[in-house]
Amino acid sequence: MQGKLLYNEPLAQYTSWQVGGPARCLYKPVDQEDLAEFLRKLPPNEPLLWLGYGSNTLVRDGGFPGTVILLKGTLNQIRLLSDTAMQAGAGVGCARLARFAADAGLIGTEFLAGIPGTVGGALALNAGANGGNIWELVTEVTTIDRNGMQHQRNPQDYTIAYRQVSGPENEWFVSATLNLKPGSSTEAKERISNYLARRAATQPIGQSSAGSTFRNPSNGVEIQRLICTVANPCGRQPW
Repeated sequence: MQGKLLYNEPLAQYTSWQVGGPARCLYKPVDQEDLAEFLRKLPPNEPLLWLGYGSNTLVRDGGFPGTVILLKGTLNQIRLLSDTAMQAGAGVGCARLARFAADAGLIGTEFLAGIPGTVGGALALNAGANGGNIWELVTEVTTIDRNGMQHQRNPQDYTIAYRQVSGPENEWFVSATLNLKPGSSTEAKERISNYLARRAATQPIGQSSAGSTFRNPSNGVEIQRLICTVANPCGRQPW
């Protein structure tokens, strides 16, 4: 193994909320092959927690009684496969993916620019914003299992809904292939700038948080309206 293995590592420094006790073990692989080797050597019943940017994770003070796989800074390669297809590793930041696509003259990922997570986390939760969701772009994913074996999966192998994704058990995303559309690089970058400006104006950027703490219910009502109604029962709505 070539990666970095730490014991009793405090997890507060790896999450956006900046709280949380220690992980019994934390491993940062250098690449996919190193990750596979590490997984093969783990006990089959070892609890696993996968972390990217830790922007949607609240770790208890008692920590995590198992092994954390940290993908931030690794599995972070992006490459063009064709005029419309690109592949991104699970450790690639969503914002970086959006900028890469815009630079390449490909459109469709601009909504990812304001999501403070990685591709792996986005796949696990079907992350989205501004009317877009990542699984609408996915044509194939590569996963890895507890034995370090890789699997090629299609979207049809998963049940995908609003902020929910379920599929084969004990497999984790290591990369995704996205199908995009050719377009204006300038317009794509402008949309990214507009999304980021809107986010900065409406969200507490730079403060410790877990991003969108609540998700919208399935009845079409926005969660912000429900929260404001409960907090302000007199009916004076802030929108």
